[in-house]
Amino acid sequence: MNEGFLVIAGFFALFIAGMPVAFAILVPSVIYIGLGGIPMAMVAQRVLYALDSFPLVAVPVFIFVGNLMNAAGITERLFRFADVLVGRLWGGLAQVNVFASLIFSGVSGAALADVGGLGRVEIKAMSDKGFPLPFSASVTAASAIIGPIFPPSIPIIIYASVTSVSAVQLLVAGIVPALLAVVLLMITVAILSLRRSYPRAPHWPTPRALWRAFWPAAPALLAPIILVGGMLSGHFTPTETSAVAVVYVLLVGTVFYRSMGPRFVWKAAVETVRSTAAILFIVAAAAMFGWILTVEGVPRDVAAAFAAIGTDPWVLLLVVNVIFLVAGMFVDSTTATLLLVPIIAPPVVAAGVDPVHLGIVIIFNLMFGTVTPPFGLSLFLLSNMTGLSFSRLAMAMVPFYPALVAALALLTFVPELSLWIPSMLR
Repeated sequence: MNEGFLVIAGFFALFIAGMPVAFAILVPSVIYIGLGGIPMAMVAQRVLYALDSFPLVAVPVFIFVGNLMNAAGITERLFRFADVLVGRLWGGLAQVNVFASLIFSGVSGAALADVGGLGRVEIKAMSDKGFPLPFSASVTAASAIIGPIFPPSIPIIIYASVTSVSAVQLLVAGIVPALLAVVLLMITVAILSLRRSYPRAPHWPTPRALWRAFWPAAPALLAPIILVGGMLSGHFTPTETSAVAVVYVLLVGTVFYRSMGPRFVWKAAVETVRSTAAILFIVAAAAMFGWILTVEGVPRDVAAAFAAIGTDPWVLLLVVNVIFLVAGMFVDSTTATLLLVPIIAPPVVAAGVDPVHLGIVIIFNLMFGTVTPPFGLSLFLLSNMTGLSFSRLAMAMVPFYPALVAALALLTFVPELSLWIPSMLR
């Protein structure tokens, strides 16, 4: 039997046994290296090569941006503006929840950052207005999927670093899919709210009220425009965009809002170091794991298996959907991307699937997995935040799955949704 598959089996065995994912990757890799007599210098070289990646610099910087936004109170101002703007729609604050996720995702770039940053504000506001707690939490979980699709996006940057596909094209490819997901989720919220008679704002905002809510949120709302515009115009690379975002948020927090002092910046920096250390440790372990699989010819065997399935790109995309949706249920997007994409992407791209389109489909599936039992990371986080049982929260998510499945189907079988904007940059 191919020893590479034994290493994979060891990873799954340790992961199912409850070992942290990074160590579940690392232990079978170290055992393989020890038994194979491979020089440790070779291992160190592969790990260093994986971490010495310019696009990966954007990961800790965007995490820092999200933490700074929370420290400056920007998330609350965004939520208040969204409340005034769309609170009159059927569903009221539930619609605000979805819309605010789109706005916040333009700077945070991560699903768990959305849940952690806006989640508490959104759920408390909805509960105070009379929305049931399970519904409030499920809307928060469903809308958090938008963050890692709309630019900037930490999972997309990691995918770009693994596949050597243009990070700019991948990031802008997520704009239309994210807007599509927003529309479908808002329609779902409206239908549920009508059926269940959920509250909404008593009237549409007057121009004066809209302006009063817009002005405090204006600097935060400009951030996505500046960042995306800079990438589209070619002025910023994704990594440079992350640095621009930090400078912009620091200026907004200290000069415009005057709510961010050295203590808040230090706290945000400490949280960023903790989060980044965990992510990059997984990146290093996965680099060693991936190198072992390559040496053992696992990608070649997987490519042969895909060839046996056929060369029809639509059939292969269906297989990709299943693989990454299941992977997203059990492991975080970083781990799944680092372990699976180098193995699965090459034969699918060779069959004629555009790598940018494939990247958006993969990331959407992985994010879908964060809200899908039995191991949805966003659901576990919300369960801890709200005190709701995991099973009750999963049941509250059921009405949102049709909208998410519809969005995934459209993204899979209508590549133009992902490729329209990138095609203008080629």
